[in-house]
Amino acid sequence: MKAFVFPGQGAQYVGMGKDLYDNSQKAKDLFEKANEILGFRITDLMFYGTDEDLKQTKVTQPAIFLHSVILAEVMADDFKPDMVAGHSLGEFSALVANKTLAFEDGLKLVSQRAMAMQEACEAEPSTMAAIIGMEDEKVIEICKEINEIVVPANFNCPGQLVISGSFKGIEIACEKLLEAGAKRAISLNVGGAFHSPLMEPARVKLAAAIENTSFRKGICPIYQNVSGESVTDITAIKNNLVMQLTAPVKWTQIMTNMISDGITELTEVGPGNILQGLLKKIDRKIPSKSAHFKF
Repeated sequence: MKAFVFPGQGAQYVGMGKDLYDNSQKAKDLFEKANEILGFRITDLMFYGTDEDLKQTKVTQPAIFLHSVILAEVMADDFKPDMVAGHSLGEFSALVANKTLAFEDGLKLVSQRAMAMQEACEAEPSTMAAIIGMEDEKVIEICKEINEIVVPANFNCPGQLVISGSFKGIEIACEKLLEAGAKRAISLNVGGAFHSPLMEPARVKLAAAIENTSFRKGICPIYQNVSGESVTDITAIKNNLVMQLTAPVKWTQIMTNMISDGITELTEVGPGNILQGLLKKIDRKIPSKSAHFKF
């Protein structure tokens, strides 16, 4: 069984998607449609911008989404998933790729999500950190002991858990986790505390946007961040998308469940190869590759 997975923030790079735009009329048309929907030329920032341009949440999220879903679209017969999943933002890419969401609706939701998250970040400055070399349970336990907002945000793979919270909470947590035996605690260059209670204002706005968006039955199940489990029910998919903003990404569980359900090959659709690297730390026996379009 073939699984197609879609990356989230952090996978972006200057020049992403330009090869698709230059070599596929279908891709060019979709990129131009995106420029029109968004009201600015995001392609200029993607192809010719700076790293700083792409680090803005309101740019990063639609840029990665566009690269991913347009790549899946131009793959044509090479894109035949038995299951899909996306890391954080990538969940929206996965839902467009498996036909649960229309391209235009998916892009509008991602743009609204990004703007709401950026507003939440500006209202309550916050950050994230990657904790390397410690069991998940120990990280959870130490976070609970801290009298500041700090929570587990991304369960990426065994020995790699990202925490999210206030600047003070992250600072205290990193000190305590290193003292308790973590190999490394790495501050992440992100706009705010994603997948934490500090994203509650964004969650409320996203919930309203999702309620006003049309969803339909997809061509295959999606394994969602909030539960880590296979989902096909439209109501459940919508609820999970909303909860995702303040709940942790259970990526390790997603991969474990996909493997249990018979995955034989994983293809990463979008910029970078982060998710392939995480799979290797979960189960090296499953073959993985990056999606590509044959020009």
